[in-house]
Amino acid sequence: MRFTAAIFSLAVVAPVFAHPAHQARSADVVCEGSGNLVPAQSTNASPCNTEPSPEFLAAVAYIAAAEANGTLGTQNELNSRATVTIQTYFHVVASAQTVAGGYVTAAQISQQMDYLNSAYASTGYAFVNAGVDYTINAGWARDGSELAMKKALRKGTYKDLNIYFQLALQDDALGYCYFPVASHSTTSDNFAYDGCSIQAGSIAGGTLANYNLGGTVAHEVGHWMGLLHTFQGAACSSTNDGIADTPAQNGYTQGCPSTRDSCPNAAGLDPIHNYMDYSYDVCYTEFTPNQITRMNSMWTTYRA
Repeated sequence: MRFTAAIFSLAVVAPVFAHPAHQARSADVVCEGSGNLVPAQSTNASPCNTEPSPEFLAAVAYIAAAEANGTLGTQNELNSRATVTIQTYFHVVASAQTVAGGYVTAAQISQQMDYLNSAYASTGYAFVNAGVDYTINAGWARDGSELAMKKALRKGTYKDLNIYFQLALQDDALGYCYFPVASHSTTSDNFAYDGCSIQAGSIAGGTLANYNLGGTVAHEVGHWMGLLHTFQGAACSSTNDGIADTPAQNGYTQGCPSTRDSCPNAAGLDPIHNYMDYSYDVCYTEFTPNQITRMNSMWTTYRA
C-alpha cells in the first residue's frame, strides 16, 4: 500500500544502545554521517550525543498519523488479533565457560523467557525458545566484530528474534537493539545486525544488582518492536515517544522512586513503571495500550 511504502522510504537502520552498567540507564543516541551502520553510544561515556535519526522519527510520525486516522486499522483491530508467537534464538557469547567469562546457563535463559513472556503478556506477543547456542570467543564476547559475529550466528527470518548474551558491551552498556527497517533482505547487513545484544550480568538471575530480574531484555525487545524511550527528547514540551498515553517526561528515571513528576505542568506523573523508561528492574510493570498499538503497527509494517 502507498502509506506503507512512504514509511519504508523514511526508515533508517538505527541501533539502540542503552543501560550503562553500574549507573543510571542513559539515553540512546544515534551517530550518523557516513551512511554506514554506527552503533549508538551511551551519552554518559561517549562524545556522540545526538537523538535517533530524523528519518526514523519521521517514520514513527507517519505510523502515529496512520494509527490516528485508521490507515493501519483501528486500535481495537490492531490489538484484538490472534497472539503472535515469536521464535527466539539465544546466543551465549562468552570468553570462558565461567560466570566471570560471561557464561549464562540454560536455567537463566528459561528464567529470562518467563520474565519476557510475563512482561509482554498483555501485548498479544509471546516468545518461544527456538534454540540456544554457545560460543567461546574472547573478542566477540567483548562486543568486537559485531557484524562478523552476527553473520556467523544469526538464525531465522526477520520476524524471528535473536538475542546475544555477551560478557561486555561498548561503553559498559547493559544492552542495545535495532529498530525494524524495510530494507532487510537475507543477504543484507541490516538483516544480520537485527536483534538485541545483552550484557550477560543483566540476564534474569544474573550478577548485576538492580538489573538482574530480566528487565533489560524486556526493554531492548521493546526497541526491536519499534518503541522509543518514554523520555525521548527529554523535554516537557515535546511529544517524547510519540505515544499519546505515556505522560511527558523530562529525562529518564533513576532507581525506583515512589513517584516522580519531571513535568509538573503537564498531565500525569512520569511513567516510572514503564518498560521503556530506565528504572530498576523491580520498578517495571507495564506497557500502555497505545504502546501495544504501536508495537502492532510496527510489526504489521516491518516484520509480519
